[in-house]
Amino acid sequence: MESIRSLVAEKPVVIFSKSSCCMSHSIKTLISGYGAQMTVYELDQLSNGQEVEKALLQMGCKPSVPAVFIGEQLIGGANQIMTLQVKNQLAALLRRAGAIWV
Repeated sequence: MESIRSLVAEKPVVIFSKSSCCMSHSIKTLISGYGAQMTVYELDQLSNGQEVEKALLQMGCKPSVPAVFIGEQLIGGANQIMTLQVKNQLAALLRRAGAIWV
């Protein structure tokens, strides 16, 4: 889990994804639509992707992708992000993390 902490440190938004995952694509599109500064790690393209995926599962990410961290805090997966969007709370969370300015 320390590897996860180092990957999300000092970044406003981090998304752990797989390039073939349609839900990951949807969440990346939603967040980038706000103009958010985000870092994306494609687990199927990282040399240590399986290790990172295992750490995400141990943190409670089920399924492991997409896993979204905002302001260095684990927010969750697609369901949690979509719930925030529907409740009109996602933009405020992105602003507080410094990912967007408006």
